[in-house]
Amino acid sequence: MFLTDEGLTFQDRAEAGRRLAEKLRAYHNRKDVIVLGIPRGGVSVAFEIAKALHAPLDIFVSRKLGVPWQEELAFGAIASGGVRVLDPQIVEAAGISNEQIEEVTRQTKKELERREKAYRGDQAPLAVEGRTVILVDDGIATGSSMLAAINALQQLKPARLVVAAPVAPQSTYNRLRRCVDDFVCVHTPKHFYAIGQFYMDFSQITDEEVTELLRLAAQPAPEEVPDKDTGVFHGGANMNPDPTAVFNGDKCEVAIDVEGATLEGALIIPRDAKGLVLFAHGSGSSRLSPRNQYVAHALQSKGVGTLLFDLLTRKEESIDQYTAELRFNIPFLAKRLAAVTEWVLESPDTQNLKLGYFGASTGAAAALVAAAELPDDICAVVSRGGRPDLAGDSLRSVQAPTLLIVGGEDEPVIGMNREALAKLPSKDKQLVIIPGATHLFEEPGTLEEVARLAGEWFTSRFSQVSRRRGRELQYAARRSVG
Repeated sequence: MFLTDEGLTFQDRAEAGRRLAEKLRAYHNRKDVIVLGIPRGGVSVAFEIAKALHAPLDIFVSRKLGVPWQEELAFGAIASGGVRVLDPQIVEAAGISNEQIEEVTRQTKKELERREKAYRGDQAPLAVEGRTVILVDDGIATGSSMLAAINALQQLKPARLVVAAPVAPQSTYNRLRRCVDDFVCVHTPKHFYAIGQFYMDFSQITDEEVTELLRLAAQPAPEEVPDKDTGVFHGGANMNPDPTAVFNGDKCEVAIDVEGATLEGALIIPRDAKGLVLFAHGSGSSRLSPRNQYVAHALQSKGVGTLLFDLLTRKEESIDQYTAELRFNIPFLAKRLAAVTEWVLESPDTQNLKLGYFGASTGAAAALVAAAELPDDICAVVSRGGRPDLAGDSLRSVQAPTLLIVGGEDEPVIGMNREALAKLPSKDKQLVIIPGATHLFEEPGTLEEVARLAGEWFTSRFSQVSRRRGRELQYAARRSVG
């Protein structure tokens, strides 16, 4: 959380959700509570709340009705259940005809129905009647969309309706709190221009990320079924990591300067950490990836620190989004990862920790190249759905114990990983194939299995090895000279 000239600001939606969860402690572990997120951004906030309260998560779709010639200005909204709310003053002032209202409503309804189908698929929505509903968005401006959602939900007869949002203008807060049983808000500024004004990172959430968060929140109870003959685990444990329950590390946003580029990241070090894992994300991904964040939380719950950071700057990401040239430039990505590793080794807070790499897709290749270049410092490497073959000749120089995890349905990548495994010189290496998993491990239980396997690999290898004394003396000498 940050303070700026405009007032209180959140780093991102995840932090906003955790801040809201603190104010919703009264609903923790209550079986009658459900959490509904308003897509898209509201689902990211709601995911953190549902996780902290141990409550089920679902979506509730609400869409504003924009003035035809000024779409950012809402003259009303519609929500799930066919409810429509109009603002008579805006309708009259803008001179919107009945025909225009109906046409905008028809088009907006099509998008609302598309989103519900895309996010939930064929799954039935959670039952609302007789339950306490916490309705969440990432911020509220005029309140028209939220009012539509409130009216729709009230028709479904919840026992209690609570609205939760990180930020809303004071006037909107005063108006809406009369419509619900409780309105929980972290910040209610008098001067309000836009929701994004109160976030350091207010980047757009994709439909795929919403779907992934809903899938993670709906995982069943843990059930590990290892195949002793193959070493492959069928099904998977639901890690359900709670970042406040097991470890007490604080999240630190970092900016790492690498040869004129500034890389943004999030560092969390639990108390008495066993080591630190640096994440090298894959093609087109980022530190905000729900999959990377889920695995990071699972590692943190086992006493392992994590550093999630972007290998590319925001400008480079914008360019790469169209050219895709940097995400496959393994030497470039490996050089960035090695530079960040040097930063970790020189930082007083992290220099004594044992280090590991977690790489996904092309990030796995970069992790292996960097591990080959830093044999004295990297104690373990884990690859999720990686392309280790892209590490080339560097594979023959990797000394760190390496675990390659591949989905059973990701057939081309299985072959690439088998060939890479044969080239690794370390005796401590393993390829684990998770049955039924595709490249992104989107199937129920598969990502949880990745997190469990990675956690066991890192914790066991961190306990078996120690940082080499030569490296420690090297940095001690460098600090004394400095």
